[in-house]
Amino acid sequence: MPHFILEYTDNIKTEANIPELLHKINATLLTFPNIIPVGGLRTRAIELKDYVVADGSADDAFVHATLKLGKGRTEVEKKLIGDAVFNQIKNHFQELFETRYLALSMEIYEFQTTTYKLNNIHKRYK
Repeated sequence: MPHFILEYTDNIKTEANIPELLHKINATLLTFPNIIPVGGLRTRAIELKDYVVADGSADDAFVHATLKLGKGRTEVEKKLIGDAVFNQIKNHFQELFETRYLALSMEIYEFQTTTYKLNNIHKRYK
């Protein structure tokens, strides 16, 4: 069930190398095999074309990540995963962060309601 969704403003597309970051995030999440089931992992990015950052007067940029998890992870597990993923994001954007105005953020969302899913990918990893 883990889904990682990265939203980023299109004004950093050429410098950001988002595909590389997605691979780094996926690899980071897979270092937690007892918490993150490989067959359920989805990592994706959404390029934003319509946005306003701060007062809208400058070419500011942002990257916001959401990690969605199914129920059952402890607070300690969520913190371990969150720290590892956000450190990967910070490291990836370090140079860009030093050369332009850029906001980085991440939230972890744990599903609290019934989730409907059907996935036969898990079979490949058993």
